Amino acid sequence: MIRQKVGAVLVIGGGISGLQAALDLAEAGYFVYLAERTGAIGGTMARLDKTFPTNECAM
Repeated sequence: MIRQKVGAVLVIGGGISGLQAALDLAEAGYFVYLAERTGAIGGTMARLDKTFPTNECAM
């Protein structure tokens, strides 16, 4: 079933939370604009090598 777009939202911040919010809003039928002040998305998580407590690769 194809949903018709119902509006537009601006998500500020391209970190993990911002990306998840943008995906959820897009699935709900909104047009999403994502604004990030740096040249890359991913936030702090993109700079990490391993995560606690599982020691898994963050990428």
